[in-house]
Amino acid sequence: MIGRRESVSGAHFAFTDRWGGVSAAPYEELNLGGAVGDDPGAVRANRELAAESLGLDPARVVWMNQVHGADAVVVDEPWGGNPVPEVDAIVTARRGLALAVLTADCVPVLLADPVAGVVAAAHAGRPGMIAGIVPAAVRAMTGLGADPARIVARTGPAVCGRCYEVPEAMRDEVAAVEPAAHAGTSWGTPAVDVGAGVHAQLERLGVRDREQSSVCTLESADHFSYRRDRTTGRLAGYVWLD
Repeated sequence: MIGRRESVSGAHFAFTDRWGGVSAAPYEELNLGGAVGDDPGAVRANRELAAESLGLDPARVVWMNQVHGADAVVVDEPWGGNPVPEVDAIVTARRGLALAVLTADCVPVLLADPVAGVVAAAHAGRPGMIAGIVPAAVRAMTGLGADPARIVARTGPAVCGRCYEVPEAMRDEVAAVEPAAHAGTSWGTPAVDVGAGVHAQLERLGVRDREQSSVCTLESADHFSYRRDRTTGRLAGYVWLD
């Protein structure tokens, strides 16, 4: 259920795999995405199972309506009955409030400054990475008192540069914005490495404590992959502070 979990100075980071939930095929098992065609009751049950396995109150987890953009918002409470905004990064200084990001090949980016008490979760697909969602998230954090030199960054399972094949023109377009994302597949065709691009951006922003998951979602049967399966579930990354 929880493929990876880490704590750093009171900041907690966790990434799920696809197992331990109640969803039926093709979303089996732990689909946490509510907009992919799965039974809503199964998604609610899966979100409760995942949160409880992390010691979190499911009602205190904040989700996003992700749109591959570059907007980040600061949150103090769950949305409640209000519409979930169309953003790709959420930031909070509220301890005990967990932020969540959904992915199935895109890069889930979790950020925390434990000293300032600020955390962020961002969804970095190819469009969002080149649009600047990661810098937007860091800017929002610094607006709440975070220091990039103190930020701890963890990125979770995502499609790797050896597997993310794209047309050559698209690779050139991405590399013109972020040269570190220029890649080639293992079979010799043009590719984009979104994870490398994200980490290059974090480095330029002054974020030194960075770790990247070695899991490629397309290659791993334990993770959901949209590029591999099209109709599939969503993984989640969670970040929160004690």
